[in-house]
Amino acid sequence: MKKVFIIHGFEGSPNGGWRPWLMAELGKADIYACALAMPRPDAPICREWIAEIARHCIQSTHDEIYLVGHSLGVPAILRYLETATAQPIAGAVLVSGPSEKTDNRAIDTFLEKSFDFERVRKNCGKMFVIHGDNDPLVPIKDAEFLSEKLKADLIIVKNGGHLNGSSGWLALPQCLEALQRLMGRKIKVPI
Repeated sequence: MKKVFIIHGFEGSPNGGWRPWLMAELGKADIYACALAMPRPDAPICREWIAEIARHCIQSTHDEIYLVGHSLGVPAILRYLETATAQPIAGAVLVSGPSEKTDNRAIDTFLEKSFDFERVRKNCGKMFVIHGDNDPLVPIKDAEFLSEKLKADLIIVKNGGHLNGSSGWLALPQCLEALQRLMGRKIKVPI
């Protein structure tokens, strides 16, 4: 069975922004999708988020797993994929994610050291990076860096902002299209 686990960002929730839309669209294609409720989203601790992702992946060892992360969900996925116990993941879509420390000290545990990109690539199939060209929170250079290091396709969304609900994104067709390409499966993408 194909399963998609969606990881929200800092101060986020499973039902914010485009996540409910994405789950509904995947459900129409008979693909299991679940937005995870990450622990303490207002005061996140990296090891706790890694453990939550691992808990769901371990319960799905016989499934074809895809991960989708938004904002802080991106480094959380990358940190999970660095772990020695990470389950192999079929693919990932990384949306508006930082790649280096920011001014927000609340997320330092996710970005305090460089990523082990070789291990991440070893534990994950193909990846896509999606980013707004005018993201006010995460510079586009972070997306370009992740795309290069992960050998991931980069999708730039014109006037996308942070690609969250506050930027008006209650649907993100680019993410659904990326998942379609990862799965090699036709999923009807609404206009």
